Amino acid sequence: MKFKAPAFLFALALTAPLALAAQAEGPALPSAATADQVTTSKLVYGLLSDSRYAYRPRALDEATSQDVFKRYLETLDGGKQYFTQADVARFAPFEANIAAALRGGQLEPAFQVFSLYKQRVGQRVAYARGLLRQEPDFTTDERFEYDRKKVPWAATDAELNELWRKSVKNDWLRLKLAGKKPDEIRSTLDKRYTTLEKSVNELKGEDVFQFFLNAYTSAVDPHTDYFTPRTAENFNQAMSLSLEGIGAQLQRQDDMVVIREVIAGGPAAVDGTLKVGDRIVGVGQGRTGPIEDVIGWRIDDVVAKIRGAKDTDVRLEFISAEDGVDGKHHTLVLTRQKVRLAEQAAKGETLTIPAGEGEPERRIGVIKLPTFYQDFEGRRRNATDYASATRDVGRLLAGFKKDKLDGVVLDLRNNGGGSLDEAIELTGLFIEQGPVVQVRESGGRVTVNSDRSAAVAWDGPLAVLINRGSASASEIFAGAIQDYGRGLVIGETTFGKGTVQNIVDLDRWPSSEGKRFGQVKLTIAQFFRVSGSSTQHKGVVPDLAFPASVDATEYGESTYDNALPWTRIAAVPHTQYGNFGPLLPRLEERHAARIRTDREFQWWNEDVEQFRAEAAKKYISLNEAERRAERDRQENQRRERQQVRKELGLDLDPLADDSSDDGLTGNERDIVKDAAREKAAEKRPDPLLRESASILADAVNLLEKDRPLSAQVLPQSTGAGRWAD
Repeated sequence: MKFKAPAFLFALALTAPLALAAQAEGPALPSAATADQVTTSKLVYGLLSDSRYAYRPRALDEATSQDVFKRYLETLDGGKQYFTQADVARFAPFEANIAAALRGGQLEPAFQVFSLYKQRVGQRVAYARGLLRQEPDFTTDERFEYDRKKVPWAATDAELNELWRKSVKNDWLRLKLAGKKPDEIRSTLDKRYTTLEKSVNELKGEDVFQFFLNAYTSAVDPHTDYFTPRTAENFNQAMSLSLEGIGAQLQRQDDMVVIREVIAGGPAAVDGTLKVGDRIVGVGQGRTGPIEDVIGWRIDDVVAKIRGAKDTDVRLEFISAEDGVDGKHHTLVLTRQKVRLAEQAAKGETLTIPAGEGEPERRIGVIKLPTFYQDFEGRRRNATDYASATRDVGRLLAGFKKDKLDGVVLDLRNNGGGSLDEAIELTGLFIEQGPVVQVRESGGRVTVNSDRSAAVAWDGPLAVLINRGSASASEIFAGAIQDYGRGLVIGETTFGKGTVQNIVDLDRWPSSEGKRFGQVKLTIAQFFRVSGSSTQHKGVVPDLAFPASVDATEYGESTYDNALPWTRIAAVPHTQYGNFGPLLPRLEERHAARIRTDREFQWWNEDVEQFRAEAAKKYISLNEAERRAERDRQENQRRERQQVRKELGLDLDPLADDSSDDGLTGNERDIVKDAAREKAAEKRPDPLLRESASILADAVNLLEKDRPLSAQVLPQSTGAGRWAD
């Protein structure tokens, strides 16, 4: 079950932990750690308590033990919707002995806590389902307070019952406002709550072990994580943007695994048989191996069966989407191949900024980079085609250069980082050789990491677009571009993550074959800009700021209670290509004048203000008339905006006719329609991107017309349009 906030507050709603729809009866949980898990716990303790490895080791003392205990409970019951004060009091002996448990791998109490958690989930689900017999009264002035981070544990079961009563009432109201009838609402919610219980019952011993170890790692550092062997495999595949399999994105729906997306270029796409919405009900290995019925399986278990080594065969038994759940079963043999996840790679487009007031039309290239990806294994093997963000961006820049575009905007919004090497090498595409980032290790030694190539892929006008979701490697790149005066940084202040992590393979120490112990993503250093400033907490502050879409108290490094403080070290000599200070007031003036008449930008700003106002309330009304009035206001607003777009000749919003809130969770929606909606969302008007391109065009025009200003802003430039010589 999820506690539901309004559609625009989903990110703030409480969620059940790691729910994976599964069979009603899950596997019996072990009462203690396995031998491998005992070894793993000892290895992780050794890493995190030793300054030779961890940047900020933390002793397993009484304070740390209390912190680990608190974080473990938050992992299981972050919304304080299952445990009572009495339950937490029962765990006191475990809290007192956590240090010994982690050092020795004696983790029986962690499994005992989880066992009680399962029991409490079952009790709450039973209570929630019982409430569905009667439709709630929506004429009262009740409200549901969904932000429960700082509330105490419930004193009684009655207090939890009241919390769940309001949660169920909110779930029912959302569906009612979406036009659902009472019987349909009962069916939907009953299935939803049952699925929650199934998901918890399906969790395995390795899941519980990972929850507990990560309570420990997060107590040491907010960006240190433990990965089980399976989790590690998924992480490494995500970083490499490739996998070996059939090339399909899967989603759980009810008791079946459903095709969410067929990845272009993969075996499934080349074959052409499988379509979005098809249900996989069985998997067999090779052309003749028996097909296992996978109905009711966890999605990660099904994925493990479908993935496999390149050039091996897998047999799938599936039901076509159009045939329904009881349709005819079909069989398909596919040969696994290495599949490139192109949707997550860098993408380019060109925006045209119209001529006006004596200034020419400008064409601005846009590169959207979702992450700083790199195929580490491919690079280690010196493969010619390994995935690399820098390589892909370089190819796009070559195309922009050939097309003689006037400037480039690199869009790093919501880019959470990735490879440090990629951040350095990507910076090198825009500067001649020189330092990019300073890295300080736990012992205090500072290493300067530099771009050593004198080649510059793009020497023209550059802007970097950032927001609060831009973190780590994004901050290294944006900070270097700003320190070098190589381009304009536009948007919101970034996340503020100024630490470096490395993947430590735990199988490197014990003498073993196979993948048994997993990996640790370990904080090993802190990075600093070439100016000497850290991005920790403070982030990268843009040269030209857009309104902040999220408050720093709600999201970012500043929200972690054990994050490193901001500090600085000595700067290192570096080229200063430009100084945009004299140009910024004129750009700000033009920007302010333009957004006064830019309807899309104004609407975006209105939405941000509304979001922040609603988020600050931390509650939602349970009165139908009040909620319906707000829903009607939102729908009218959407229709009015679309009409204005038509009248002004603006690009239409492909989602303008969608309801603001359908009351459903992700796995309850029609997958075919939901996937189509996702694709349509990519084509929605993006006023921030367009305004960033316009700001860059303004800079090009102003510097081109005003040579004295250009000489002041770009003292190193040897010609018009050259920002890096």
